[in-house]
Amino acid sequence: MSVAAGRAGPGQTAGSAADARTGALARTTDIPGLVLIAPKVYRDARGFFREIWHADRYVEAGIAEPFVQDNVSYSQRGVLRGLHFQEPGAQGKLVTAVLGDVYDVAVDVRVGSPTFGRWAGVHLTGENGLQLYLPPGVAHGFIVLSDVALFAYKCTAYYAPAAEGVLRWDDPDLGIAWPAGITPTVSPRDAAGRRLRDFAPHELPRWT
Repeated sequence: MSVAAGRAGPGQTAGSAADARTGALARTTDIPGLVLIAPKVYRDARGFFREIWHADRYVEAGIAEPFVQDNVSYSQRGVLRGLHFQEPGAQGKLVTAVLGDVYDVAVDVRVGSPTFGRWAGVHLTGENGLQLYLPPGVAHGFIVLSDVALFAYKCTAYYAPAAEGVLRWDDPDLGIAWPAGITPTVSPRDAAGRRLRDFAPHELPRWT
């Protein structure tokens, strides 16, 4: 269970904690509030079962905000969605790949954060069952590496189209190391995203 990181070395982790009741492992990252979770997966000849949310247990991993909206996206190989954030009404997100393989990326765009402008990336797959929690104010995106992917995420605030910001997925200042050998398919909206340097401070979430 590892996280790649940008602009500050090889993505060291700050610590981890296991939930003895579920076997889940929560690992903090260099970006404050960004948490990688490995839920316990029960496998047998029929397939597998895993618990992907339990309010009391996830509080122990530092995820205490209530979730108000669930979303699911279905995408084909090469589809790149992001990088999205919302201000005002910043959303925390708990994301996972239910089916397929995606490379998931978080970028800290919180003004005043000690890791402002840094990114982290992790492979989320239906097989590994990993989840990534992105705290409010962190931009999010992913690219699909398998033929198809079913991607689910829980949000701590309602989606507000008028408040959505789109950060360029290929912003050269960020230097995100997207997987090689795959040509991204990007929506017109995401293709028109802006570089982080082009956002005024009042357009970005604030570190609290």
